Amino acid sequence: MLPIRRDLHFALPAERIKDWHEQGPFITHFFNALSLLFPQGELFFMDSVRHYRAKIIDPELKKQVQGFIGQEAMHSREHVAYNDLLQAAGLPAHTLDRRLKFILDWQKKHFPPSFNLAITIALEHYTAMLAEILLSDPSRFGDSLKGYQQMWYWHALEETEHKAVAFDVWNRVIKPGPKRYLLRTGTMLTTTVFFWLVVLDFHLRLLIADRKAGGHLKGFWRMLKFLYGPRGVFPRMFRPWLDYFRPGFHPWDHDNRARLERIDSLVEEVERSYPST
Repeated sequence: MLPIRRDLHFALPAERIKDWHEQGPFITHFFNALSLLFPQGELFFMDSVRHYRAKIIDPELKKQVQGFIGQEAMHSREHVAYNDLLQAAGLPAHTLDRRLKFILDWQKKHFPPSFNLAITIALEHYTAMLAEILLSDPSRFGDSLKGYQQMWYWHALEETEHKAVAFDVWNRVIKPGPKRYLLRTGTMLTTTVFFWLVVLDFHLRLLIADRKAGGHLKGFWRMLKFLYGPRGVFPRMFRPWLDYFRPGFHPWDHDNRARLERIDSLVEEVERSYPST
């Protein structure tokens, strides 16, 4: 499957950046916390894959890598604009972005490229799992503000489209054997801890900075159900997360290509509503 670079722009009403989700600020800021990870995270992904570009001989995989980098660059650009709205609304978006940049720059400088690529494929699996949750259940957004919905659906669809590219690069450039398996699975364990600690930290800091969101028991309860309830984010992710530890795992073992049938109609809707300038 060839990832396609789509140059889209979204109308995100600035006055609703703190409360665009149907279920209120607590869940809005969960998505906002995820958005804060993407500009630096996508750059890390691109650099990790780009490091091995010269070792890729297969022309089809080369095209997929080019598409992967193109899509991640567009995601980063749109989330920079999104995060600027958070900053303009008085939230510490730029401070948190700089903190993450420092951590990831240090990581790239001091750890081997194979470990950085292992982190990338672990986090790409996370983005694919989160994308599937959003795409398979329309109630996740319900009547949330349209522009924000469109942006998250676009991101989820493209993460699904290229979910195996970094993994296929990994399989081509890292020597097969027990060491490769242990590096892949061990890195998933450490990445899981780091990823969710950062998300929790960013989420709490956004809630604390948004005084209006704080102290609402109803909003807190909604957030707990959204994340931990029977149909919550974490229970839904557990089985596909565990699947990653199978020795023969591949991202397309869970073949959800049918989700991508929605992408053309979404792109047409966005281009009609918010044409590029």
